[in-house]
Amino acid sequence: MEEKGKQIRLTAGEIAQLWSQYLNDSSSICVLTYFLEKAEDDEIKPLIEFALQLSNSHVQKITAILTEEKNVVPQGFSITEDVDLAAPRLFSDSFVLNFIHQMAKVGLTVYAGSVATSVRQDITAYYKNCLSETMELYEKAKDLLLIKGLYIRSPNLPNLEEVEYVKKQWFILDVVGEKRPLAAMEVDNLYNNLQRNALGAATLTGFSQVAKKKDVKQFFIKGIEIANKHVTLFRGKLEESKLPSPMGWDSEITSSTTNTFSDKLMMFFTSGLNALSIGYYGQGVAQGLRGDISSMYNRLSLEIQLYTEDGANIMINNGWLEQPPLAADRDELIRRKH
Repeated sequence: MEEKGKQIRLTAGEIAQLWSQYLNDSSSICVLTYFLEKAEDDEIKPLIEFALQLSNSHVQKITAILTEEKNVVPQGFSITEDVDLAAPRLFSDSFVLNFIHQMAKVGLTVYAGSVATSVRQDITAYYKNCLSETMELYEKAKDLLLIKGLYIRSPNLPNLEEVEYVKKQWFILDVVGEKRPLAAMEVDNLYNNLQRNALGAATLTGFSQVAKKKDVKQFFIKGIEIANKHVTLFRGKLEESKLPSPMGWDSEITSSTTNTFSDKLMMFFTSGLNALSIGYYGQGVAQGLRGDISSMYNRLSLEIQLYTEDGANIMINNGWLEQPPLAADRDELIRRKH
């Protein structure tokens, strides 16, 4: 229990979550403000407004918490520096709706982790509220996708008629040769990772069209190639079990080449997407009962890690990578003293 009248200092976990969330929400404010400025669909506009309202509220609350704790507030991103609201439309409203739906799904996972990491009562209460808000955003986005006939469902499987137990190691260890049909969890992971990569490829296509620096543009083009390659591999695994695959999103990108977002903002978003992919692929390894599925995720995860390192180098060289909170360097403090 916290001592009455005395605030316990934030833990490393709490600081990490608040710091990361500030960067994510300040970048989201830029992107969502632009989406709202270009939105034409009267049903999608209120959803964008709600998502933008949440991000603005989060930035204000985190600023207050960090200021009270005498911690510096991250620089993050701003509308004046990182987005041109006068730029032409880059993404369709349907793309924006799916983008918000996917980001809300990610938010549910992240905020659940933040609640589990929090120790102080006020921080726990804050993240419980974030989780509740994000659930509302997720449901609004999902319901609107269903109403518009845009929701992409994962495949159906036959009903279970009786309980069965695995009788042979072949169920797990068979890497070459004829494979057993995919298990439900494997189908779900493959389908969702395919969908995320298809959306990611479309996002990077838009980014590559409006990027200023040559190395940034080339980085996005390489990311498109990686995402499309992963889509092909996931689709192949689904087709082996005669299961359908979701569509791509390339047609939802306009032909605009006007510098819409700053290269710094787009690189940050791409870095975040890479980190999410590595996490989801790790889940695919843990839940993949077929050896070829697990080995595929391990291989693809390594590819994304190398790609992420290239991105980090670009961000460092351009002074775009904001340093996260660090533990005290005791050796340096000792050297400085003497």
